[in-house]
Amino acid sequence: MRYNRCKKLFGSDFIKLQDAKVLVLGVGGVGGFLVDCLARSGVGFIMIVDDDSFDETNQNRQLYSEFVGEKKVEVFAKKYESVKPVFERVTKEWVDEFDFDRFDVVVDAIDDIPAKVAVALKCYDRLVCSMGSAKRIDPLMIEIKDIWKTYGDKLAKKFRYELKKAGFSKKFDVVFSSEEPKCEEMGSFMAVTGSFGLTLCSVVVKRLLS
Repeated sequence: MRYNRCKKLFGSDFIKLQDAKVLVLGVGGVGGFLVDCLARSGVGFIMIVDDDSFDETNQNRQLYSEFVGEKKVEVFAKKYESVKPVFERVTKEWVDEFDFDRFDVVVDAIDDIPAKVAVALKCYDRLVCSMGSAKRIDPLMIEIKDIWKTYGDKLAKKFRYELKKAGFSKKFDVVFSSEEPKCEEMGSFMAVTGSFGLTLCSVVVKRLLS
């Protein structure tokens, strides 16, 4: 009964979700909603990688952030049996050593540019990325495009620049917002960060079903 309505929607293709292996890098305001959506949609194996613990300042935008002081990956693993937690910082060095080949889809929901570039170089063919979700208030301005067609997003601009420096010219999908930032500081709004995560989940599920 748990996935009854998913099965009604996806039909016989639902088995593809249950057989899928998805890697999520970063489970903050965006990644947390993504993981929640993937698990509730029936994805069978979700490995999550993050080295952060919940803080009171996360409570305006992050799922399960009432568990202050607990490791984010471990909280999600307690909530969902399909989640495999890895308490590690995603760095370029970590990416270089990690085996991505066992996953059907990799989702990058981190902010560190060198690590993002390393991930793209290593597994662009199965990658979906999140760009900047902070400083915005309108979820209707979220878009899905390949990285080279993004606009109005400083993180994406920096990402594209570093990819070009690395000699990379392949395409992969990203979720971004073209909305003009509403503040200078790192303000954030759950309607946008959550919508980023849910949009990423939609991209992943459609890719797995296809």
